[in-house]
Amino acid sequence: MDSPTNGKSKKSATNAKSNNRDNKFIFNRSNYIYLIVGVLLNVIGFLFMIGGAAENPEDFNASALFSTMRITVSPILILLGYAIIIYSIMKKPKALKTSSQDGEQ
Repeated sequence: MDSPTNGKSKKSATNAKSNNRDNKFIFNRSNYIYLIVGVLLNVIGFLFMIGGAAENPEDFNASALFSTMRITVSPILILLGYAIIIYSIMKKPKALKTSSQDGEQ
């Protein structure tokens, strides 16, 4: 027969294991770095789009309004930023990959 202390130690070991799992973050440092890089690319892309307005409403400056920076580079930076943000959210940390593979076997 098991003594009451053995039963408690097994329960506490199980509780410690479940508490250890609960305290882990979903994202690790690399996820946050990718997320910050993606947000910065979005901000830079939107900042590049700013401008092109004429000081006088009667003037039309096509080269300022339709510049390559505003029409081509900015949307590419914004789409790249969103792609990096999605990647940072979907990327599974290595620690979680190894623990999930151990649990499947």
